Amino acid sequence: MIVLDTNVLSELMRPRADRSPAVVAFMSGYRQSDCFIAAVTLAEMLVGVALKPPGRRRDALARSAEMIAGQFADRVLPFDDRAARIYASIWAGRRQRGLHCAALDLQIGAIALASGMSLATRNLSDFAECGLTLVDPWQDTP
Repeated sequence: MIVLDTNVLSELMRPRADRSPAVVAFMSGYRQSDCFIAAVTLAEMLVGVALKPPGRRRDALARSAEMIAGQFADRVLPFDDRAARIYASIWAGRRQRGLHCAALDLQIGAIALASGMSLATRNLSDFAECGLTLVDPWQDTP
């Protein structure tokens, strides 16, 4: 089972012809029921749509976002007590080592750790040294 980061969902929201073949191949290696998203990822996706200016592009993105939200409706992982404690530990450890701390990314990472799952992301550097098993769908195959 795997948690999909926001950049993976963003790729899946692109028109089929524009999607990375590597990401399409990566996703074909997983059953839909084995793919999860964090509540934070859902929020990031919806904020991205809300910030677009009104128009056809925003409307198309909103439809894609709602389709993805529906597909993952029963597979959205919460930022709960366990994830919050893991997040605090990750944040403090990275801060003490002088590493960048991106709050939302570290929350997503904490949710993946709390759930015992790997994280699929293109953004490996923001999740480095968090104790996560990271997979880059643009480079790796399942």
